[in-house]
Amino acid sequence: MSKICLFGDSISKGVIIDEIRNRYTMTKNCFANIVTAANSALDVTNYSMLGCTIMKGKSMIERHIKDVQDCEIMVLEYGGNDSDHIWEEIAANPLGEHLPKTPIAEFERTYRGIIDELKKMGKKIVMLNLPPIDEHKYFNWFSRGLDGAKILQWLGGTDEYIYRFHEIYNVKVCYIASEYNIPLIDIRSAFLEKRNYSDYLCNDGIHPNEKGHELIASVIAGSIPSLENQIARKIVLDKGA
Repeated sequence: MSKICLFGDSISKGVIIDEIRNRYTMTKNCFANIVTAANSALDVTNYSMLGCTIMKGKSMIERHIKDVQDCEIMVLEYGGNDSDHIWEEIAANPLGEHLPKTPIAEFERTYRGIIDELKKMGKKIVMLNLPPIDEHKYFNWFSRGLDGAKILQWLGGTDEYIYRFHEIYNVKVCYIASEYNIPLIDIRSAFLEKRNYSDYLCNDGIHPNEKGHELIASVIAGSIPSLENQIARKIVLDKGA
């Protein structure tokens, strides 16, 4: 049995929107649970946390460093919260400069630091890229109670900027995985290949709904044989080096 430790944000944790009460809740049908239930050879411990940025993720891994000693594979899923902004501040000052919660250079530096430390521990690493967002849904969600016109002013008149900025972090995740030769599970493409991928997202436009979690689980399940081969080859190469 392969022991896997999953570190990520609310997507990995299984946060969705209860559409009746219109508030966040947890689903038992998150992708981690679906994959584990379908494969008895996997033992997954989920250390994901709501609202987790890469800095909080680093702290979480450090906090659980003793708990992950016997983990064979570390799965990492970060970037969505890092790319987000503090919209209340933007609404209050649309002419000001507002940085994302984690500037991209800091995001890259911290992610690399996490990987370097895990590699020193001899851990096998797998990374997930980011599911796409529906910027229109998301704008309508977070701008409730705020001055949406002022936020749009800062955005340059269109909420499409939100998607583009989110994409920058996804590209960076893919780049880091490629540079470190770390297996990457491409869940983003699975969404984008759908005719209307928004159907797989909650009303907030950022969290996959249960249908979306099923899609992610199917991508992961389909990637397992390839991941096993990639990890095995990497172990051989690392030993040879």
